[in-house]
Amino acid sequence: MNLLGKTIVITGISSGIGARVAQLASYCGASVYGMDLVAPAHTQSAFVQVDLSSAASIDNAIQQLPGSVDALLNVAGVSSVVGAAMTLGINFYGLRHLTEQVSSRMPRGGSVVNIASIASRDWRDNVTLASKLIAVEGMPDVESLCQQHTIDDALAYPLSKEMVVLWTLQVSQRLLTRSVRVNAISPGPVETPILKEFWATLGEAEVSKNIAAVGRAGTPDDIAPLVLFLTTDAARWVNGVNIPVDGGLDAKHTVEGLGLPVAAA
Repeated sequence: MNLLGKTIVITGISSGIGARVAQLASYCGASVYGMDLVAPAHTQSAFVQVDLSSAASIDNAIQQLPGSVDALLNVAGVSSVVGAAMTLGINFYGLRHLTEQVSSRMPRGGSVVNIASIASRDWRDNVTLASKLIAVEGMPDVESLCQQHTIDDALAYPLSKEMVVLWTLQVSQRLLTRSVRVNAISPGPVETPILKEFWATLGEAEVSKNIAAVGRAGTPDDIAPLVLFLTTDAARWVNGVNIPVDGGLDAKHTVEGLGLPVAAA
């Protein structure tokens, strides 16, 4: 993959998928600006500290980015162990606030990639609530929103990712007029530090069941190449889609949900 001459901003650079995406982007020749709350131990990228739950922190971080950005890769995210308000604040509202500003710096052919989750697969069933929350502008008082809509910790993570998927579809149509593409990727269980937190919130049995269904957990190396492919000119006709990257887990749930037999060889 040739990314020579491209300037790419990546959130969540300190660990997991974000760290691998940054490494691969640098290897492919991109100029990388990595963003995270904590600086990575080792990086070839310029580092910009940011707290995605804070509008002021995001605004300050944006001032440290170059005037032209070819791609924004929103990889950073948290599980619901941090609480419902923080989960929605970082996973959606912070992501949106950053994207709205960085996308305005993109030339024609720019690209935004949002990391959602297999947990978002039922977003169509929850579109009413997700739409109401997306309609709230700026960086709102998320604690009040959670109380108003009875959003507890268990609901917050899948809801935040459903909002990411739905908003990806919506904003892809608006930015289409500027030839800036917006897509989402929904990984299944991936061997990253956050996976242990899902054991705590979803239960180890449930997570292990999903991993067993497709043979193994994913790794950052399974996700990073597709993230970067979506920034290239080869993906210029890919826009407004959510791509599951989960070893077939989404397909398994879909086949079972529809009561379909597994196709014979």
